[in-house]
Order: sequence, then structure tokens, then C-alpha cells
Amino acid sequence: MNTQNMISSVKSTLKSFGLPRIIIGLFLLLLFILAPFVGVNIGTSLSDTLNRFGMNAVMVLAMVPMIHSGCGLNFGLPLGIIAGLLGGTLSMQFNFTGPSSFMMAILFATPFAVILGWGYGQLLNKVKGGEMMIATYVGFSSVAFMCIMWLLLPYSNPTMVWGYSGSGLRTTISTEGYYLHVLNDFFSIRLTEHLTIPTGMFLFFAVLALIIWAFLHTKTGTAMTAVGSNPVFARASGINVDKIRTLSVVMSTWLGAIGILVYQQSFGFIQLYMGPFYMALPAVSAILIGGASVNKATITNVIVGTFLFQGILTMTPSVMNSMIHTDMSEVIRIVVSNGMILYALTRRTEATR
Repeated sequence: MNTQNMISSVKSTLKSFGLPRIIIGLFLLLLFILAPFVGVNIGTSLSDTLNRFGMNAVMVLAMVPMIHSGCGLNFGLPLGIIAGLLGGTLSMQFNFTGPSSFMMAILFATPFAVILGWGYGQLLNKVKGGEMMIATYVGFSSVAFMCIMWLLLPYSNPTMVWGYSGSGLRTTISTEGYYLHVLNDFFSIRLTEHLTIPTGMFLFFAVLALIIWAFLHTKTGTAMTAVGSNPVFARASGINVDKIRTLSVVMSTWLGAIGILVYQQSFGFIQLYMGPFYMALPAVSAILIGGASVNKATITNVIVGTFLFQGILTMTPSVMNSMIHTDMSEVIRIVVSNGMILYALTRRTEATR
């Protein structure tokens, strides 16, 4: 009987974790096992995976509030990213450096995120049932609009503007001398010559994840979950559905703004113009691969999905390159990332039936 109970428990655990995630996890494990045999340094690979997890985890976390409120997957994430880009460039414009530069970037980004998120929320309240389609349009159109604004906004910092004209921001701006690696280097742990743990990014993500988890267990957070689960019942219970939905969109937009700042300080560059265009789909895919659906998401889904998505994206090109002795890393990365995105979006469609 004990053996049967144990087998039943294992089956239940495997079922709850999900066969697709088990397959992806085993494939990632296989890549780590193969790495030393094809000449890939396991320490470097693990360090890169952990670093990419820290860079992207907050943007994936940004999906949680909107999913809980029933607004669906936040394909309008570029709107929050734009708020973060405005905060980062303003911090550099006023010549803040070091950790204060990062904190000021967050401070500058916050009002933009709140204003843009509020307007975005108002729009989604008018198109209930079609949120994700409208969110995609909002995300893409906001990127196109900012392609014009980055040329017109009155920035003057010589490290940011085009040198030959003295106006208009460059496509790529280095964060060196400002907030480069302020989180990566904070309490970082160097285990070996090739393996470094970016403790600061993990702690920063943990704090934000704890805040979101705690919020979802408050009265307002419970109301947000109720709105996402059954808006008719929530309205009958006296909950202002539109107000709660707008709050979730503002929170998601703000987390997106913070997320891109975390990404920039690690990556080393601010990417403007079409840069935000491609950042929503990987975040959406990561949380879906982690086990979330269009109306339910947890912090665990964020952690598992981000690690699996970024792990596969990091390990596959390096292992494949070493096996075939040809540099096809970018091609392989595009194929793998688009494949995981396609799987995740297919899974989303199945979840809505």
C-alpha cells in the first residue's frame, strides 16, 4: 500500500508539473551534461544561464497582475519598457552615476509607467474580451511612435545623442559610467573562475516577487483574483471591476519598466527605437512554459518558466556550435526562441478552449 501511495504521489506531482515542462527540463539537463564533452565550459554556461534569468525575470513577473485580473497576457509590455527607457535616459541626461543612477532611473520611470498604464487600462476596460489583440496593437504602435520621439526629445548628453547632429538619441547607448552592473556586482559570489552568481539581481527579483505575492494576499489582491475568475460575481459583491483591472495594468506596466532597467544594467546597453518591439513575446512565452494560463499565474510559474526558457536559449546555441564546429549561434538562437514562442502560444490557445 505504501508503494502504491508513493507511486500515486509521484504521478500526481509529475502531472501537476506538466509533461511539457518535464521534457524541456530534461532537454536542458541533457545540454548541461553534453556541454563538457563537446568543449563547452559548464561554469560559463551556468553563469550565463543564471545571468539571463536575472535579466529577464522581472519582465516575466510583469505578466502576473494582468493575468490575475482577467486582462490576459500582457502583449502591451513594450509600453512599460518605454517608460523604463525614458527613466533610464533621463537618469543619464542628468548625469547620475552608480547605484544612484539606477535608483533615479526607477524614480523617473515610475510616473511614466503610472500614466501610460492608466491610459492602457482604460482602453482595455472598453474592449473586454479582446484585451490581448488590443494589447498587441498598443505595444507595436507605441514602439513606432517612440521611434519618432527618440529623435525629437530634447536630450543633450553627448554620450547619448548622435555626434554629427548633436540631437536625437543613438540607437544603442552604453550604460558604462552610469548604472552598469549595479545589481550584478552587488554581493556577487564568484564560485570559480568561470562561474559567478549575480546575487544582486536575484535579491532584487525576490523582493519584487515577494511584494507581488504579498499584494495578491491582501483584500485588494483577492478582489483582483476574483475579478479575473468571475467578473460578474465580483461586480455583484461590490467590487469595482474596472478600477481593479486598471490597477493591475498599472502594476504590470510599472514592473515592465523596472524589468527593462534590470535588463539594461546587466546587458550594458540601452536599446532604443525598435528594441522594445521584440521583448513581449519571450516574456509571454516564458510564463506560459512555466505553467501559467491566460487566467492563472503564480510566482513559481515565473521562476520555472524564465529559467527553462533562458536556459534553453543559452545552452542550445553553444552546444550545437561546438558539435558542428560552425558558428551558427544567432541562427540557432532565433530558431529555438521562435520554436518555444510558437509552442507557448499554441498552449495558450489550448488553455482557452
